[in-house]
Amino acid sequence: MTASVEAHAAPAAFAPPVVDKNELSLPVTLLELELSLAAFDGDEESFGRTVRVAAQASGGELLFELPASGLLPDCHKIAVLHIPREADQGKRIVLAVLDTDRTIRLEEPTEATAGLVRLAEAFVDVLKRI
Repeated sequence: MTASVEAHAAPAAFAPPVVDKNELSLPVTLLELELSLAAFDGDEESFGRTVRVAAQASGGELLFELPASGLLPDCHKIAVLHIPREADQGKRIVLAVLDTDRTIRLEEPTEATAGLVRLAEAFVDVLKRI
């Protein structure tokens, strides 16, 4: 009796998904920054120091921090960061937010924070002129 060999195709579900890097929700720089912030101990007093160190590690800087004052819901403080864009395309403004549950999350600017972003951009412009 002769054994026959059958060809088996790999299951279609095993194929890795194709991901368009333009559709990723967090660019690599933001992902690295968010991972650096994950070690935050929840102490509100160390928020600025923690964000400053994480921003510097990603090649950026903390511009300033301020109380949220109702600007964003469920938030105590906001830190405004100037961090590198992907592929050496300059820098951009990103917000690090201290939530009421004492965790830090990163946010892209929105309509609610547009005034804060304009202030940060003006601040960066002044720093460049000094």
